Amino acid sequence: MIRPLPNLFAIATIFTQVFLLIQARADYIASRLPALSPDKVVVYKKVADRELELRLFLPEGWAATDKRPCFHLIHGGGWGGMDPSRMYPFAADFAKRHGMVGISVQYRLYKPGTATVFDCVKDARSSVRYLRSHSAELGIDPGKILVSGGSAGGHLAAATALFDGVNEETDDLKVPCRPDAMVLLFPVIDTSAAGYGQAKIGDRWQELSPVHHVRAGLPPTLTFHGTGDTVTPFSGAKAFHEAMLAAGNKSVLDVNEGGKHGYLMFEEALYEDALAKTAAFLTRLGFLPTTQPAQP
Repeated sequence: MIRPLPNLFAIATIFTQVFLLIQARADYIASRLPALSPDKVVVYKKVADRELELRLFLPEGWAATDKRPCFHLIHGGGWGGMDPSRMYPFAADFAKRHGMVGISVQYRLYKPGTATVFDCVKDARSSVRYLRSHSAELGIDPGKILVSGGSAGGHLAAATALFDGVNEETDDLKVPCRPDAMVLLFPVIDTSAAGYGQAKIGDRWQELSPVHHVRAGLPPTLTFHGTGDTVTPFSGAKAFHEAMLAAGNKSVLDVNEGGKHGYLMFEEALYEDALAKTAAFLTRLGFLPTTQPAQP
């Protein structure tokens, strides 16, 4: 009796679906994404024939005439992967729970011969300038812009405050892109050989290494990092925190013992803990009222 060969395509499809299901269960942020979509999409920049977007999550009762604090988020992925949806839960939760305008930004992804890490930095800085110059129509307080990001997105968040010499030629440099506060999630903070990113940035790596550009007058910063991070080593976050304090800046380093890269994205309890600490940080800075709404 000749038995028919199994449908290899169908088997592969089933294995792929099972893998994605397991991955979603092991990644809290990924499990949230199907239920989230932005309330508004705005083009903040055009580069050649490419339009770059801001994905906005608006709080209940929002109006364009408001002056809401802004939670501006930049996704990671080694500058060359992922997309703005990765940060949707943060934007949505701070909009719903704390009345902020939550935004996840799109930027050019690193690709040799097409876009460099310098281009990623330019886009991040352009996005904050857009928020400030269009705050009156976005319902944003231009003096309460928090910039946050994870991994390479954390690097780009820091870049908005640090790398004053890296700007798009078409930007209006009279509009400041320095944020009023930063929350960095397991960021690329040291681009030397001891950290992450030197191979992608090249010989000019030190121009884009946050730990090498700390100075006085930087925004208050809260950094989350795990000691078990082998992608963006914890030593870089510790050195950045110490340099910030030495320069007279406000810096808080929240340490997760043994935490791997991206640890707070994978478990709901860790994510909620990070959100609560971020809200407390923003309350101390005057971004949020001292009486917070009840958590869902």
